[in-house]
Amino acid sequence: MLRRKFITLLGGVAAWPFAAISQEAGRTYRIGGLSVSPRDASFFVPMVEYLREHGFIEGQNLTVDWHDYGTRIDLIPKFAEELVEAHVDVIYAAGAVAIRAAQQATTTIPIVGITDDMVASGLVSSLARPGGNTTGVSVLAPELNGKRQEILVEALPGLRRMGALADANAASQLQELQDAARERDIALSIYRIAQPEEISAAIDTAKASSAEALIVLSSPVLNGARRIIMERVAALGLPTIYQFPEEAEEGGLIAYGPRLVHIYRELIAPQLVKLLRGSKPADLPVEQPTKFELVVNLKTAKQLGLTLPEAFLARADEIIE
Repeated sequence: MLRRKFITLLGGVAAWPFAAISQEAGRTYRIGGLSVSPRDASFFVPMVEYLREHGFIEGQNLTVDWHDYGTRIDLIPKFAEELVEAHVDVIYAAGAVAIRAAQQATTTIPIVGITDDMVASGLVSSLARPGGNTTGVSVLAPELNGKRQEILVEALPGLRRMGALADANAASQLQELQDAARERDIALSIYRIAQPEEISAAIDTAKASSAEALIVLSSPVLNGARRIIMERVAALGLPTIYQFPEEAEEGGLIAYGPRLVHIYRELIAPQLVKLLRGSKPADLPVEQPTKFELVVNLKTAKQLGLTLPEAFLARADEIIE
């Protein structure tokens, strides 16, 4: 099996004294987290590594107050208020709902957010000049959803009916996806998910409506419930494409998008370091990923009884066998 490279923590301790010159001696810095994922998620490892390399070491001069809301989005406002009450120096927030809750809880503590489109969601004024107390990462979901639809069509020649799982708060990108499907002569049914409990029923409905494949659109709720999705589509024999390469490595059939480990090490971690050192969020442009990977899981394809075209497989950045 072709494997992704593992990121090690070697060298962090040796590098940090030189990186810490601009930090206050004797001070303990605090990061607050509002995340769909727990602290031990593998893609957070490179973020922690970067912080260490730049002089922020948990247990020495850094504490982390982490709240993973998982599928309990109703808890997000409460968690945001708790982080403000804890007087953290920076808040990391995943998803538009979490970012907005953090903004409502504080106008002074810097916020680093990650969501589909920071500007379209009204969370920042612009990419170059975000304004206010928020910066972060836009993962380009609206632009990439059309590409994922194209990839699914290429992987499954003759595809004519498709379903899509979408966040209940998704807006304009859904119409764009419908338009793209219509141009390809594909019937697309969109199932908007507000709560994780709705996911299995939506997938069942898609299958009953003769959907031949499924797209999982960007959403903290859907990402947090990805195991539920993978198990249900496997049981129904429904080929599915996901947003992040790691999801295909976890058992999804196909994934196309930016790698989470890259997002957290190369984009989010540097913003956290700058903010901890005193930079203003309004002065830090919102970042966007520039590297995208197509990962195909042939183990899952075999379980689904699929033979994927060789021309399609030749385009993959990683094939799991």
